Amino acid sequence: MVPALSIILIFQLVGEVISRALHLPLPGPVLGMVGLVVALQVIPPLGAIIRPAAQGLLANLALLFVPAGVGVVAHLPTIAAHGLALAVSLVVSTLLAITVGALTFTWVARLVGSNPDD
Repeated sequence: MVPALSIILIFQLVGEVISRALHLPLPGPVLGMVGLVVALQVIPPLGAIIRPAAQGLLANLALLFVPAGVGVVAHLPTIAAHGLALAVSLVVSTLLAITVGALTFTWVARLVGSNPDD
């Protein structure tokens, strides 16, 4: 389990170093995750090595959201003051994301010659 967690954390660290060194607007852990996905494709046995740690993290995923929930509660007065703007932006951005996703799917389906209605 320790080697598996070490591999995951090394990819996170490499992503963070790249993000900061190149002044990228992407979070380091996201770059590390992309690097890990690429490494899993290039080195298939790596999946067997990190599987136990990954399954352990996924089994306890709910605990990882506790700090975010505490942060929301800590900023409750600010959220209450701007609640309407937050709600509107949340609904509009969700609808926009769904629309863009549907249009992209339709465009790609036409591009590859399949009918999305099938």
